[in-house]
Amino acid sequence: PQDEDVLVRGLSVLCNLANQLYYPCEHVAWAADAGIIRAGSQKWWTLSTALWASSLLLGILRSLRILFQLRRKLRQHKCSTSSPPSRREVKARVKAEVLSILADLADLSNAIHWLPPGFLWAGRFPPWLVGLLGTISSLIGIYQASRGGNSEA
Repeated sequence: PQDEDVLVRGLSVLCNLANQLYYPCEHVAWAADAGIIRAGSQKWWTLSTALWASSLLLGILRSLRILFQLRRKLRQHKCSTSSPPSRREVKARVKAEVLSILADLADLSNAIHWLPPGFLWAGRFPPWLVGLLGTISSLIGIYQASRGGNSEA
């Protein structure tokens, strides 16, 4: 979009890059586990999880930047008489970004848990917490999809 600043665009590109690198690493790890290729899968699983965590962190940073920009728009909107974009639209975008941050934080917590022991809280979550975080992320995703990406309701 036109109103995206350089930082938001840069974070989006880095996030996309992490995602594009993640997929082949995950496929190699799976293929190694399935015996299709001869390779140690653990390093590939670790790399794919680290790329996933990087993508989530970049997405969180991007959403935080957008939130600050939207907050600024809301403050400017109070002072101006112009309506585009409407206050309601901006608030809906704020809600969507907050929900994205919450879902990404839940997934990032699990991604770190699945990294090798010794890195932050890797391997320390009980199964119920892993399940709860995954459920939270999934429910937010379902809610956002049911709203067509627009969280006005």
